[in-house]
Amino acid sequence: MAHCGRKDSPELPDFSLLKRLARDQLIYLLEQLPGKKDLFIEADLMSPLDRIANVSTLKQHEVDKLYKVEYKPIVSISDQLCFLIRPRIQTVKWICDVANADKAAGRFRRYKIIFTPQKFFACEAVLEEQGVFGDVTIDEWAFYLLPLDDDIISLELPEFFRDNFLAGDQRWVRTAASALHLLHSVYGPFSKIYGIGRCSKMTYELWREQVEEGEAKTCQAEIGKVFLIDRDVDLVTPLCSQVVYEGLVDDIFRIKCGCVDFGADVTSSDKSLKVMLNSQDKVFNEIRNEHFSNVFGFLSQKARNLQTAYDKRRGMDIKQMKTFVSEELKGLKQEHRLLSLHIGASESIMKKKTKQDFQELLKTEHSLLEGFEIRECISFIEEHINRQVSMIESLRLLCLLSITENGLLPKDYRSLKSQYLQSYGVEHLLTFANLRQSGLLVEQQPGETLTVMESKVGKLVNDKAAGKLTDAFSSLAKKSNFRALSKKLNLVPKSDEEYDLRVPRDMAYIFSGAYVPMSCKVIEQVLERDGWTGLEEVTKLLNGHDFSVTGSINRKMSQNDAQRIVLVMFLGGCTFSEISALRFLGRERGYKFIVVTTAITNSSRLIEALLNNHE
Repeated sequence: MAHCGRKDSPELPDFSLLKRLARDQLIYLLEQLPGKKDLFIEADLMSPLDRIANVSTLKQHEVDKLYKVEYKPIVSISDQLCFLIRPRIQTVKWICDVANADKAAGRFRRYKIIFTPQKFFACEAVLEEQGVFGDVTIDEWAFYLLPLDDDIISLELPEFFRDNFLAGDQRWVRTAASALHLLHSVYGPFSKIYGIGRCSKMTYELWREQVEEGEAKTCQAEIGKVFLIDRDVDLVTPLCSQVVYEGLVDDIFRIKCGCVDFGADVTSSDKSLKVMLNSQDKVFNEIRNEHFSNVFGFLSQKARNLQTAYDKRRGMDIKQMKTFVSEELKGLKQEHRLLSLHIGASESIMKKKTKQDFQELLKTEHSLLEGFEIRECISFIEEHINRQVSMIESLRLLCLLSITENGLLPKDYRSLKSQYLQSYGVEHLLTFANLRQSGLLVEQQPGETLTVMESKVGKLVNDKAAGKLTDAFSSLAKKSNFRALSKKLNLVPKSDEEYDLRVPRDMAYIFSGAYVPMSCKVIEQVLERDGWTGLEEVTKLLNGHDFSVTGSINRKMSQNDAQRIVLVMFLGGCTFSEISALRFLGRERGYKFIVVTTAITNSSRLIEALLNNHE
């Protein structure tokens, strides 16, 4: 069922080396505390750690018991405690409480804190303030990158979006630069680096500093081009409902670190099952990028083929049966198990996503993207809010309306906000402030049209004497220019002819032919032009910060292969729909895309990151 494309696509680099490097470094750090020890692991590190070093590996290196960090008094009786944590002040304060409680009880223990991916000065300052800095040893585990699949690598930093794009906290930018430096050291040198967005530019500059401080590299390059892109360059795409299979599985079951928990309704048994979703799962690999309307047809055909393979047993003699059992049966049983799971998952998705409500929802989204029947869309959103269908979904639709319309009219903003607060509670006032600050849900300024605002920003950008934009005007730059960008980049295909989802003609298939993801379209255009030349109007609408730099050209670099391997780094998260779109683009143009992201995101995660009760 895989789409036809160019047959000369290059081979992807082997990213399992990144896992081995991370595992070896962790083992080295654990061995720095010789003897038996108990290991306390922060909750959101448990799944990534399991992909790098499982329990038996840890036990081999004298880890006695494993505990999850729970911010309460500990029950461990070990004399050596090791804490594997993110650099968070709350967690460091808890460790200080543990150490001080031991001191008060007259108990001596050795403490080791391993910060990952790096330590921050603020955490060391807390240790000093609490009087335990001299009682603990501190290390860093430079675990920057977790390969989730052959072409997906995650930094597993979901807080990146909120910290950077809401709070203006740039502490993770150096982490992203270090991750890029690791990829450059192992798989570079890169021949060309493109980027757009303020965060991308900072990441690039910090990475250049690290490269200049290090040694020059002369080995064979495995990655040719790199594209850095900020999430706030395109906030429309992650707010759209996903309709490719992998995206739907993520929306409904939540894929975490490449794994998903399928409940009893999917497994047809009493218990849930944890399944790893990657290219090793042959059934999943063939349907992951497909529009959901095509999935059942494929699965039923697969079931028929499987039955035919089983039926071959009939009429076999003893020798043939022996060969069949030893060579084919195991593979067929595995395929049968996977097929049953994906049929169960598809049925579960069907129950939730093909109801009348979902069809109406998609119709509203498509109208917002096209800019038609906006009053009807607002009525639908009002009904959605008043029926209390879903707190997150209502906010998502409000944000999509705001971004596509370049902000809401003041009377609409006040009315919708008031209805939302009445339905879901006044505690969400802070949520609205967060959404406004991040540019997701804004009110148009009274008496000030968008063109006037654009000219103000343009004047400031072009006025060299003014230097950088001041904070006072940066809020103007957060105004979305979606309509103008949509027209210039042709993001909404003309709807006068039928779109055949079985034979996609462009990346719009991931949204039922209604919309080409802006992030992917920008990447396509820049690769086509080998830079930003001819896209000046687009970059102006995207508020600038674009760059294109030629890296080190290595004579050993294979012009045919490495040059067609493109690493795209999303700073602030990336959706499975965008990954599917880039895979489609790669097949069409003979590229192979590697997606590196601070975290996998979707509309729910994006909105949840900005809720007032977010921790």
